[in-house]
Amino acid sequence: MIRFHLNRPAACVAAVLASGAVALAALPASAQQAVAPATAEPSTAAPLTTPPEKPPVSGGVRGTFGPWSVVCDTPPGAKFEQCAMMQNVISQDRPDIGLSVVVLKAADGKSRILRVLAPLGVLLPNGLGLYVDNSDKGRAYFVRCFSDGCYAEVVLEDTLIAELGKAKTAIFTLFQTPEEGIGIPVDLTDFANAYAALP
Repeated sequence: MIRFHLNRPAACVAAVLASGAVALAALPASAQQAVAPATAEPSTAAPLTTPPEKPPVSGGVRGTFGPWSVVCDTPPGAKFEQCAMMQNVISQDRPDIGLSVVVLKAADGKSRILRVLAPLGVLLPNGLGLYVDNSDKGRAYFVRCFSDGCYAEVVLEDTLIAELGKAKTAIFTLFQTPEEGIGIPVDLTDFANAYAALP
């Protein structure tokens, strides 16, 4: 089983889309579904997506691949432009709950980072679970919180990237209370094409 696990953020992560380098404004995209506590597998639902209403970063959108946008910007103090693929999802029935999912290649050109921004108020000790087409990939832990929310970051392995490229839906699970698990579906349509478009 491929495990979705937290790796210690490498030094390059600080330089890659440091806080504020990519604005992660919530855009209308997908419905969420409630799930049982962490031991239960959430059921999948076809997320409803809409194209971004405005570019989420000053550098602009370089391409749109289904629900994914490839955006580029030059972080403050950096010499080179950084690009990332991103998708923002919010609940249709609870608009205060949403996620921004970002995949990028680190400045070293070798590591691939998955960064997920969750809203303030989530239970940090429970972390962020990931199911890909109903298969449990494990959980990542939140590494830091800022005024815009709390971030979970992981270094992606080749096997998980390949699986995300073939799957239809990922469900990220988070908790607002120990008893209240929330599953938020992310549409994986064109994940592979968006990832291939990253420079």
